[in-house]
Amino acid sequence: MNIDKAKKRIAKHVKKGHKGYPIISMAYFGESADCATEVVIQFTLHEGGEVMEERFAGKTDVREDEVIQTTLLKVIERANANTVTEIEGVSILS
Repeated sequence: MNIDKAKKRIAKHVKKGHKGYPIISMAYFGESADCATEVVIQFTLHEGGEVMEERFAGKTDVREDEVIQTTLLKVIERANANTVTEIEGVSILS
């Protein structure tokens, strides 16, 4: 899938807002605010439920990695998530 298409579809899920469970949360991490080298995606099936987590890492910016963005989209769609949240920006790894 095209990187732009994957990013637009992820953004569309995020824009829907809170619609209940299951919830998927995404956060980007990197050495600087300009380059995210890791993304963490968390899945919660129901309130108070166990949080499952998956990490994807790359040598370049994962926000521009077609394989990783497509994979994130597939995780969202296969989980049938009602709510998708994304932490703005890049958190600095220490």
